[in-house]
Amino acid sequence: MPLKPEVTVAALTERDGRFLLVEERIKGRTVFNQPAGHVEDGETLLEAVAREAREETAWRFTPESLLGIYLWRHPVGGRSTLRFAFTGTVDDHDAARPLDRGILGTHWLTRAELIERQPRLRSPLVLRCIDDYLAGRRHPLDLVAHLGVESAPNVEAVNV
Repeated sequence: MPLKPEVTVAALTERDGRFLLVEERIKGRTVFNQPAGHVEDGETLLEAVAREAREETAWRFTPESLLGIYLWRHPVGGRSTLRFAFTGTVDDHDAARPLDRGILGTHWLTRAELIERQPRLRSPLVLRCIDDYLAGRRHPLDLVAHLGVESAPNVEAVNV
């Protein structure tokens, strides 16, 4: 059976040693995560990460680099997630903007504060992304390509 991971994006931004995180309720649990979510049909990865950050935090996120690509399989349900994590900056906070359903609030937390909350991290991806960021991992955005239907005008439609 082929692997069919859920494709997600995550926004990682840091100010003065603190990282922007969301506190959210997922299946009855309150957890911490980077602003993150699924890529919608027709969206590029960069559009998706900017949209998710805005919807979950009310901040405008501008991607600056690809942090990494992570494949994680949940140990209980077996569901796989393919996460494209981006670093960038935030500005234009709209405090009046309602946050996505399930988001309880946003927080600027240090790595040490996240370690204290480790049992409440949504997945190991949260800390791994922060550790990769602190290790200086950054990749140019031109590694992320989006090829739409218009890029292959001579290709016949086949079932994929």
